Amino acid sequence: MHAVALPFLLSLSLSLALVPVCRLLAVRAGRVSHPREDRWHRRPVALFGGVAIGISLFLGSAVFGLIRDIPVLIACALLIFLAGLVDDLIRLKPATKLIVQIALASVLLFFDYRLNWIESVTLDSLLTLVWVVGMTNAFNLLDNMDGLCAGVALIVGAALLIDLLPGSTGTAFADVRYLALLVGATGGFLVFNINPASIFMGDSGSLLLGFSFAAVTLSSSHDGAGRSDILSIVAAPLLVMLIPIFDTTLVTVSRILSGRSAAQGGRDHSSHRLVAIGLSERRAVAVLWLLAAIGGAIGVAVNYVNQSWSSLAAVIFLVAMALFAAYLAGIRVYAEADVRERRLTPIVVEFMYKRRVAEVLLDFCLVAIAYYSAYKLRFEDPEDFMKNFANFSRSLPVVLAAQLVAFFIVGVYRGMWRHFGMMDTVVVAKGVFLGVVGAQLVILYAYRFFSYSRTVFAIYGVLVLLFVTLSRASFRLVGEYIQRKRNTGRRVVVYGAGDGGNLVMRELQNGVEPVRLLGFIDDDPRKIGIRVHGLPVLGDFGSLVDLIGHGGVDRIVIGDTHLDPDRLKELRAVCARHSVALTRLQLGLEELVVVATADVTAHRPSLRKVES
Repeated sequence: MHAVALPFLLSLSLSLALVPVCRLLAVRAGRVSHPREDRWHRRPVALFGGVAIGISLFLGSAVFGLIRDIPVLIACALLIFLAGLVDDLIRLKPATKLIVQIALASVLLFFDYRLNWIESVTLDSLLTLVWVVGMTNAFNLLDNMDGLCAGVALIVGAALLIDLLPGSTGTAFADVRYLALLVGATGGFLVFNINPASIFMGDSGSLLLGFSFAAVTLSSSHDGAGRSDILSIVAAPLLVMLIPIFDTTLVTVSRILSGRSAAQGGRDHSSHRLVAIGLSERRAVAVLWLLAAIGGAIGVAVNYVNQSWSSLAAVIFLVAMALFAAYLAGIRVYAEADVRERRLTPIVVEFMYKRRVAEVLLDFCLVAIAYYSAYKLRFEDPEDFMKNFANFSRSLPVVLAAQLVAFFIVGVYRGMWRHFGMMDTVVVAKGVFLGVVGAQLVILYAYRFFSYSRTVFAIYGVLVLLFVTLSRASFRLVGEYIQRKRNTGRRVVVYGAGDGGNLVMRELQNGVEPVRLLGFIDDDPRKIGIRVHGLPVLGDFGSLVDLIGHGGVDRIVIGDTHLDPDRLKELRAVCARHSVALTRLQLGLEELVVVATADVTAHRPSLRKVES
C-alpha cells in the first residue's frame, strides 16, 4: 500500500505548494480568464492551475522512475500537456487540438496500447482512437464550473486505483503509481478550485487528465492485467468515467438538435442545467460528484463483487442516468434567437421527438430488469439460478411482449409524466396485472407451466409496478423537490390547505415567475403544524398577520373558495397596510350557452354546444 501512498503524498504536497505560485504568476502575467457570455464565472480568475498539476505529476514520475518504466505514456502525457498550455497562451483552433489528440492516440496505438474490447484488430484500433480522443475532450468539456472537473477526476482516479491495484505487476504497477501521482496532484489543485475558485486548470490540466485516464485503461489491458470476460473489460471503464461521457453526450446532442455547432461553447452543460432548475453551484457540482462516485463504485463492483447483482445494478444505474438525461434535456437553456433552423431530415426530427417511442423502449428495459431481478430473488443460490436460467431465457420474450401489449391496452402510454398522479398508478397496476396473467396463460399453453415458479411472477409484478411507477413519477417528484428547494423568487403563502390550496400550489409551481412557497395558512386547528401536499401548515389567520407584520411574506394567494367575507376584508386591509400582494383563486363554471331546463330532455343534442 505504501507503494501507492508515497507517490500520492508527494504529488499532493507539490501541488499544494505550486498552485499558489502558479496563481500569482498568472495574475502578474495577466493570464486570467475573463467573464464571457458563454462562460460561467463572473469575475477574472487566474489560469495555469494545470501547470501545477503537470509539474507535480512529471516531477513525481521522475522521482519514482516512471519515465523508465512507462516512457510512452509519460511522453504522450507531456505532449498533450504542452499542447493544452499553448492553447491557454495563444488559443489554438479546435481542429488543431483535435489533430494533436489523434496523433498522440495513434502513438499509443503504435506501441500496442489498445482497449482489447473486440477481437477485430482494425475495429479495436478505431475504437481505441475514439476512446482516447473522446475521453480527452470529455474532461475538457467537463471543466465548466468550479471544482467539477477536478472533483470528478479525483473520483475517477480513486476508482481506477481500486480497480487496478490488486495483483498489478510490471507495467500495470507503474500505471497504478502514475495514477496515484495524478490523483495527488489533482487533489492539491482542488483545494483552490472549489467554489469560489481562485484558479482554473485551463486546457493544460483538463486535457492532461482526460488523456491520462483514457491511456491508463489501455495500458492495463496492454499489460495483460485486464479481465478475461468482456463485461468486466467494457463495463468498468465506462461506468467509472460515465459522468464525463454523460455530460459530453448531452451537450453534443443538445447543440446539434438545436442547430448549434458542437464545438461552440455555452452554458448548456449538465451542471448549468442543474443550476437552472434552482440548485446552487456547489449543490450542482455535488450532485455530479455523487453520480460519479456511484458509477465508480458500480464499475469496481463489476470486477470484485457478485457479477450478476453488480451487472443488474449497472443496468439500473444506466437506465436512471438516461431518465436524468431526459429530464435535463427538457430544461430550457437556449434563447429562441440562438436556436437556428435544424438541418436534420423531417423523418429524423419526428423520430427524435416521439416521446412514446422513448417510453416503450424504457418500459422494455424495466420489464427485463424486473423479470431478471425476480428470478435472482427467487433463486438466490447460484446453482439454483443456473438450473432455472433456461426457463428465464425462454419465457422472457413472452413476458416482454405480454407486458408491453397490456400497457398499451390499458392506456399507460396516454399520460403525461409531469402530471403523473394516483389514478395513473392505478392504470399502471391494471397493466401489470393484465401482463402477468397474459404471460402466464401463454407460458401455460406453450410450456404447460412445467418447472416454472409462480412465485417469480408475484415478485416480478411487484417489481415492475415499482419500476414503472417510479420512472413515470420521477419527473414530477424531481420537479416538485427542486421547486421547493429554490431560494429565489417572491415569498408566497397559500391561504387554505384544502383542495383549492393544492390547485394554487400547482399553478404557482408551473408558472413562469419563480416563487418560493413558504407553506399554507389554515384556520382548521387540526392541520396546524403538519404537512399538507408536501408543505407545512404555518398557522392560522393570527399567525399570518404576524408573518405579514414582520415582513416575512411578499405575496398571499387565497385558495379557500369559501373564505368568510369579513375575514377577506380584514386580510385586504392588513396586506394593503404592509404592501403585500394579495391574490385569490377564482374557480367555477361559466355558462357560455344557456339551455332552459325544460328543453334539456327534448333537445339533448344541444348539450354538445355547452363549454365551460
